[in-house]
Amino acid sequence: MTDTALFTNDAIILGILFTVLGLIFYTSELKGGFWQKFYRYIPSLLLCYFIPGFLNTFGVIDGHHSKLYFVASRYLLPACLVLLTLSVDLKGILRLGPKAIIIFLTGSIGIIIGGPIAILIVKNLFPNIIEGLDVNELWRGMTTVAGSWIGGGANQASMKEVFSVEDKVFSIMVVIDVLVASMWMAVLLFLAPKAREFDNKTGADTKAIEQLKQKMESFSKKVSTIPTTTNLMIICAIAFGVTAFSHFIADNIAPFIKVNYPALAKFSLTSKFFWLIVIATTIGVSLSFTKARKLEGYGASKLANIFLYVLIASIGMHMNVFEILKWPGAFLIGLIWMFIHALLMLIVGKLIKAPLFFIAVGSQANVGGAASAPVVASVFHHSLAPVGVLLAVLGYVIGTYGAWICGQLMRIAAQY
Repeated sequence: MTDTALFTNDAIILGILFTVLGLIFYTSELKGGFWQKFYRYIPSLLLCYFIPGFLNTFGVIDGHHSKLYFVASRYLLPACLVLLTLSVDLKGILRLGPKAIIIFLTGSIGIIIGGPIAILIVKNLFPNIIEGLDVNELWRGMTTVAGSWIGGGANQASMKEVFSVEDKVFSIMVVIDVLVASMWMAVLLFLAPKAREFDNKTGADTKAIEQLKQKMESFSKKVSTIPTTTNLMIICAIAFGVTAFSHFIADNIAPFIKVNYPALAKFSLTSKFFWLIVIATTIGVSLSFTKARKLEGYGASKLANIFLYVLIASIGMHMNVFEILKWPGAFLIGLIWMFIHALLMLIVGKLIKAPLFFIAVGSQANVGGAASAPVVASVFHHSLAPVGVLLAVLGYVIGTYGAWICGQLMRIAAQY
């Protein structure tokens, strides 16, 4: 990456990101020919991460100094969560049964134990690849990956502060986080179209999922209509009004807890971002019991998806793929770590006969959080996105605590 990017103006960068997203969506909808074959093997969602990443790596845009991620994560993400959840059928989701929660918690456990096991494997079987690395910097940096993979950005930032991770180490860990997580997401997106075949082989019961899909789709068709400017303005008013209120509460409650109950920091309860996401999602779910849920008929979830993909592109543009060359051992640890997580998910999923949908969304609710769990859920069916949102919120709740435990285990493993 060059020292000075070709484009550093955020207005230009935002235009480039929208152009990239527009081209991806346009070409992915083309039937027949090269593009249909291309997207059969390369998920469009993966391109939304990696094309901005390559633009940053080769100095076309400046992702490091851009403020677009902050805007997307603090303004667009909570607004997106409100719009995705305001039409949710909460009773229908609860009827999905305990398997969804079991699989989600299995994913969390896989991350917690996977990190230290991966460090032990690389340290003992491939010692040369981590030769010269400071083991203390290594395991401390890896705690930020654990925070991201169990909860999300707030938990990742918490681990950076809790374990005093230096900025140069953190930047490398962000690349490992995004690259490895994106590779696993690509596998899940590849498997999604084969869900019926997978579930038939494992004997998974998908009746509750099918009933929820049909009910949500029926509701969407029932209220669907051509939106007017007034309809769209009301949608935006609710989305950003709730976002503003969530910021107001988060700006007051997080500092209060930090001053009066500092011990709760390990649960992310002193993080403004944590409260922002939880409050926005809670209000969105509450609105699903009101007439506001009819806004889905005017395209609330479609607008939410636009916000979500802008966030995904802004995350991707923080990647510099060349950074991984500095710490190849850490990248190998990340790959083994994710393999352990995936293997445990598949084993438990087979034992309890969980549908592939639960495995994929439960994994992404951990690894990807609120940014990608609803996207992966919607690949199975657009009406299932709220399931990913609600599981992702659960990840925020336990993320920092689980990552802290993982960090302590990795510290022991690194010194063993």
